Amino acid sequence: MKKLKVIISGGGTGGHIFPALAIANELKAQVPEVDILFVGAKGKMEMERVPMAGYPIVGLPVIGLPRKLSFKLFSFFWSLNKSMIEARKIIRSFRPDVVVGVGGFASGPVLKAASRKGIPTILQEQNSYAGKTNKWLSKRVKKICVAYPNMERYFPKWRIVLTGNPFRQNLLNEVDKKEAYKFYELEEGKPVILLMGGSLGARTLNESILSNLDLLDQSNVQIIWQSGSYYHKAILERFNGKLRKNIHLIEFLSRMDLAYAAADLVISRAGASTISEICLLGKASILVPSPNVAEDHQTKNAMALVEIEAAIMVKDGMAVKELFPTALDLIKDEERMKKLSENSLKMAKPNATSDIVKVILNEVNK
Repeated sequence: MKKLKVIISGGGTGGHIFPALAIANELKAQVPEVDILFVGAKGKMEMERVPMAGYPIVGLPVIGLPRKLSFKLFSFFWSLNKSMIEARKIIRSFRPDVVVGVGGFASGPVLKAASRKGIPTILQEQNSYAGKTNKWLSKRVKKICVAYPNMERYFPKWRIVLTGNPFRQNLLNEVDKKEAYKFYELEEGKPVILLMGGSLGARTLNESILSNLDLLDQSNVQIIWQSGSYYHKAILERFNGKLRKNIHLIEFLSRMDLAYAAADLVISRAGASTISEICLLGKASILVPSPNVAEDHQTKNAMALVEIEAAIMVKDGMAVKELFPTALDLIKDEERMKKLSENSLKMAKPNATSDIVKVILNEVNK
């Protein structure tokens, strides 16, 4: 029997990379002899993270479309043209049976090149609002795996499959809360807030802590603070090596399963992958959508939870002033915390990754 060959394309942020790796791992679990090639964008995070996970990756010179008219447009079109040429070469050389796009700069050229060759293509849309590239690609792909209902506003209805977003499989493993407390050097009996701004970090979330240190000193909470690689060194210098006892500062969360297990309340941006994980684990959360994303899609992601009382949203511009007063009030309100947790769990799709792989294999076997 011919070995199954799959290209997974996309990346740019952890929010695209970790779901892509989850799909790859599930493919290998269901089809052990599968041959998987990742295609990403040169210079982006996936070029490091994917090989660390044990998969080969090829980089395209593609860059993002500038939001304002400028000379950067020339660079964009040059890189897009070169990436299209490179994508066609990759398709000819690797000869995939199916191509999966998970979002990020590289998805467009690779899915377009594959569809032109008549190769089945699958789009995985993580957000509640479809961006321009995915709307354009939706006319060419065979199936679109989505995480939210009512996506026929953006995509042809007959191509949509409601699967949920893929997630890190180890999050489903039962974790002892005592182990989590020990790992993060936490004190039992005191509530824990997990604050995370993604692998690169989020300036507003970091400033929200730094501007409310006196308030946090007076509280009974402990904080696992993921600062991100862009900001970690500067924050350490600001503390001059003398961190508060109730604040546990970490650049990157290597054990997300333990971080979630320890947390009573999660504060984060409103990326699709993070929201899926929060729902999967039924965590109460405060979401602070990033203003620096295409078409403000994080606000739309957050509102999908806020509208069913599954999360609280604080706007980025108000976060430094409002985020921690809101969080400290919330964590004392047991009834509201319970309601947020229960409602977020209702949105969980625990079989999302395996359902996406079923869609992929169905297209290959047609």
